[in-house]
Amino acid sequence: MPYRTDRIENLLSEGVRDKVYPGAVWAVGDSGGVRATGTTGVLDPDEPNVRMRPDSVFDAASLTKILAVWASIGALWEDGVLDLDAPLGTFWDEVAGHPLGSVTARQLLTHTAGLPLRAQLKSLYGTDPAGIRRGVLHEALNRPPGEAVEYTDRAALILGYLAEHLSGRPLDQLCETRTWRPLGMNTTRFGPLPTGLAVRCAPTELDQDTGTHLKGVAHDFSARLLGGVCGIAGTFTVLDDLTAFLRYMLDPTTAPAEAGFGAEWTTHSLTVQTGGLQPERGLFWHPAPGTTDEQDVWVHYGFTGTGMWISPAQDRWAVLLTNKLYYTRDRQPLTDIRNTFRELAFT
Repeated sequence: MPYRTDRIENLLSEGVRDKVYPGAVWAVGDSGGVRATGTTGVLDPDEPNVRMRPDSVFDAASLTKILAVWASIGALWEDGVLDLDAPLGTFWDEVAGHPLGSVTARQLLTHTAGLPLRAQLKSLYGTDPAGIRRGVLHEALNRPPGEAVEYTDRAALILGYLAEHLSGRPLDQLCETRTWRPLGMNTTRFGPLPTGLAVRCAPTELDQDTGTHLKGVAHDFSARLLGGVCGIAGTFTVLDDLTAFLRYMLDPTTAPAEAGFGAEWTTHSLTVQTGGLQPERGLFWHPAPGTTDEQDVWVHYGFTGTGMWISPAQDRWAVLLTNKLYYTRDRQPLTDIRNTFRELAFT
């Protein structure tokens, strides 16, 4: 399997020089393992002698939606505990009689539930986690379910609450026991990070309250508001753990133990579930921009600068981890690099 390693290294090093991000860690491979990998740049520009390393820890941001929520919901589905097409109000008392009660888990996973587009948890519901949960679960819909594809963080937050309800366990414990430990993802965890891991963590955005860059604490405000654990964001991870996760998706026999979700959930999720609506969506995953149905490349991104791609048809995966928020919220420079990286990894 040929990989354009030199071109990938040049591309990502240019991103460092152009200050798209301080540094990057990447790998491409297949179900058999890693076929090419590398690092570039520094962990923290304030410490120019500390290079980015393969075991550098990253704020995964919205990759939490895959590593925590998608995986946990898949486990409950494979257990036969969750019917994706049953209105939530028919089996979840907390939402019965409220607008969310008419929504299905599938609509949440495809971003077609008609939810409000912004989280705005503190301004709408205050700072008490129980009050936030109640407010989110009882909120009015933005539009009728099934009418449009509109990405919103609230979908993952609600599915995280649902996973806790159906499993009877906090989301972080559910992830640990059903996904991360079985797959040998021994560094992946919700923050805030302990000191030993935080020193290896790539810093993200400048926190105006402290005058320092966030490091080992979730960048996402909703995650911080909820104590670090929520469906939206809040996990921290390393390259090896994502490699294990993606290899398991391609071939479950590659893992040391079986996770709660398996091949059936992966296959179901990596198919278009949105009918004629645009943009196309699977279950939380979506087709990678600029790819064809035949290429079968699916992606999920994180706002901090993370991303992972997978193609069952090509038996291939790719990971690109950066801390681009250190410099800017401008999306376009990293978008261009991501798309080129995907081209080099999957052609």
